[in-house]
Amino acid sequence: MQNPISASIWKHRYLYLLVIPGTLYFIIYRYIPLFGSIIAFQDYNPFKGFIHSEWVGLRHFYTIFENQDVLRVLFNTLQLSFLQIVFAFPAPILLALMLNEIRSQFVKRWIQSIIYLPHFLSWVVIAGIATVFLRSEGLVNQLLHAAFNTEPIYFLQSPVFFKPLLILEVIWKEAGWGTVVFLAALAGVNAELYEAAVVDGAGRMRRIWHITLPAIRSTIVILLILRLGTVLDSGFEQVFLMLNPYVMEVGNVLDTYVYYKGIVQADFSFGTAVGLFKSLVGLVLVVLANRLAKRFNEEGIY
Repeated sequence: MQNPISASIWKHRYLYLLVIPGTLYFIIYRYIPLFGSIIAFQDYNPFKGFIHSEWVGLRHFYTIFENQDVLRVLFNTLQLSFLQIVFAFPAPILLALMLNEIRSQFVKRWIQSIIYLPHFLSWVVIAGIATVFLRSEGLVNQLLHAAFNTEPIYFLQSPVFFKPLLILEVIWKEAGWGTVVFLAALAGVNAELYEAAVVDGAGRMRRIWHITLPAIRSTIVILLILRLGTVLDSGFEQVFLMLNPYVMEVGNVLDTYVYYKGIVQADFSFGTAVGLFKSLVGLVLVVLANRLAKRFNEEGIY
């Protein structure tokens, strides 16, 4: 008699074949490198390797909270993540709500295509565009001088403009792509609900508040929980490309600090310790946010 498990595997063999590449990716590039995390507890020496390097326990983790530079960088990271959650996270939701109100499918698809395009640009291109437009002799300063006869404003060298500039770049690049998820959720809303609301005399804003937003509420909660899990990830590539000596005090975040400390200065153990610390904080925030969502009768991620 054929084993039912073997029979099921053979029946769905092509589906399992499709899963193999993704599984191998996570095993090779995600799980196997986890063994290297032990260097966070060592004074790692590349010439001695994992086995013979000196064990120092939690010394590198103590450094995270004792070093004033690390505390400043941690504050910059949390501040930037908070600004992204407050301003960049709601942007796709607002775009999805506005696009959902457009009745012409041609106009809707045309606008969608335009706002999706920046997502496919690399941060190198985005940083290049920002530099060309915002440098002292760039287009923005030329327009300001022509309109108000102002002196050049050094946007890229000013600590005041650094974080708002990063937030605007994130919104411009990713907000359009983020609407895909919310528009997909809105596609499942029964059109009869809107028709019934119109019959009852509900205006557009009341229909959005009582029908559209509740339809995507669970999606918003899930994405917010996942975003909280990466609260210490500020986007290394974007920040690294926009950094310069003038804004280092307010712009240096954990990711760039680990690069300079762990890679440039070859302090591999400390860089790994910071990475583990970030992962632990992300795990705690995800668990807490998920429990909070469950308490308010919302769907969580598990």
